This record gives sequence, C-alpha cells and structure tokens, in this order.
Amino acid sequence: MTGVPTFETKFLHQVGSSVQLMEEGPGRYRVSVPFTFNDGDVFIIILKQIGSNWVFSDEGHTYMHLAYSIEASRLLYGTRRQMIVQALQMFQVQERGAELVLPVHDNDYADALWSFVQALLKIVDVTYLTQERVRSTFLEDFQTFFETMIAPDRRTFEWYDPEHDPDKRYVVDCRINGLARPLFIYALANDDRVRDATIGIAYFIRTGFKFYSVGIFEDQTIINRHVLARFTDICDRQFPNLSSSRELIEKFLIAALRGELPAMAHGEQADSEEESDRALLFAPHD
Repeated sequence: MTGVPTFETKFLHQVGSSVQLMEEGPGRYRVSVPFTFNDGDVFIIILKQIGSNWVFSDEGHTYMHLAYSIEASRLLYGTRRQMIVQALQMFQVQERGAELVLPVHDNDYADALWSFVQALLKIVDVTYLTQERVRSTFLEDFQTFFETMIAPDRRTFEWYDPEHDPDKRYVVDCRINGLARPLFIYALANDDRVRDATIGIAYFIRTGFKFYSVGIFEDQTIINRHVLARFTDICDRQFPNLSSSRELIEKFLIAALRGELPAMAHGEQADSEEESDRALLFAPHD
C-alpha cells in the first residue's frame, strides 16, 4: 500500500525496536507497543486504511477490557466519564460507538501513535478511581526540597519545551539547568505519574534531547510492577522514597552540580568503551 513503507522506515527509525508492526491483511497492521493494562494484558492497537486515510483504532477493546473490572454503565457518567472525555479531547481521539479512533494527519504516524497510546493510558486510569482520596503532600514536599537545594536560576518547575510541545503534553516536574546535560526530574506519586514520566522520557529521547533523567518516588513499593519495570528500562536514576532517600538525593545533586555524572544516558552510545568509562558530565565554563 502506498505510504506504508514510508511509515515503517520513518516511524520505526524514530521510535526504535520497542514498537513492532505485524501485517494482518491489505491495509491493516497490528501495532505492538511496550505498554499494557494493569493486569498485564496488551493494548489492542490496529493501524488500518479507511479510504485514502490511515487511522489508529482499538476496535472497541479498551472499553471491553475496562468492563471486566468496572460496570460498563459507570463509564458513561460521573467522574469516570469526565476523565475519559478529558483524555479524548487532550489527544484528539474520536469515539465511534465503543471504538476509539485517531486519524493520522500529514503522514505523521509517530506522533499519532504516541498520542493514541497516551489517550489509552489516561482512560485506563479510571480503574484507580476510588470513593475517597487521601490528599498527599508529596508534590509540595518535592518542590520545597528542590527550592531548598537548588538556586532559583538553576531550576524550573513544570518545565516543557514551548517550541516542540506548546500543548504541554510532556511536562518535567523539575528541570535543573546550568549543566552540559540538564537533569529532568520527575515526582512519582502513583502509577499514573510513572507512566506519564515513562512516555515523557521516551519522547525526549526520540526528539534528540540530551538530558539525564531522574525519578523520585513517594513510595516505590506501591507502584504496579509492570509500570515500574517499563520506567526502570528508560530512566537513568531512581530514588525509592523522597523522605528516606533525602540524604542520597542531596549527594546526587551535589555530584551533578560538580559535573560528576556519567555522560552517557539512555538511548545513547559512546564512541568507545574508554570514552564511556571516562566521560563525565561537566558544566560549561563561563
């Protein structure tokens, strides 16, 4: 089919081996991505041609899977419905009955697929909704910690790339500047934030950013093991708990500001083993 070879070469080059295409027939491909439902079941994502257009579709599988743990009627009203509508609008995904569909525009398959995956992840989050929520001070503690440790001109909270991401889809909780390679630090209070951080780090790697990723958990032990495994595969450094790891985080930040971090991060390769062993992340001299 016209355009499919371009998709395979361009998109797989951008995203890498984490995504696979399996042809199922004329104008139809199954897309395998490294994200799953909370029980480990894989997302069903189909790339198919409708007329002259290509679309990504779940063919009704997402709502069907949610109905295993939530009454289908509860997805149609209240807070759960609000969360679903917000996710659909944020990533411009269409509801066609029970089917979720995202058309591909301007042959940008990579952007469309990532948007579709993020919408699915946001929709799946309705399974975490409970009748009562306990307010956590973790995010406030996170910000206070970095306000104390890092000078204002060296840090930016809720940073995003205004040039390539004006809609703020890939927000970094705290970016530390003034280094040859900035630190992108994520505050991880729950599965939802860990998944968002995983997607954000993957996005920045894909777009060629040079950075060092750090994840700080409120409590790593409560994170779904599948969600945590995917994050571990892509994040450069993790701390399991803000309060108990405070001293280690302080030492890490001091070392980072001194330029004592490995220069190679995820998604990169050194020119030689010697360079990989000896390279350091040095802040530029004025």
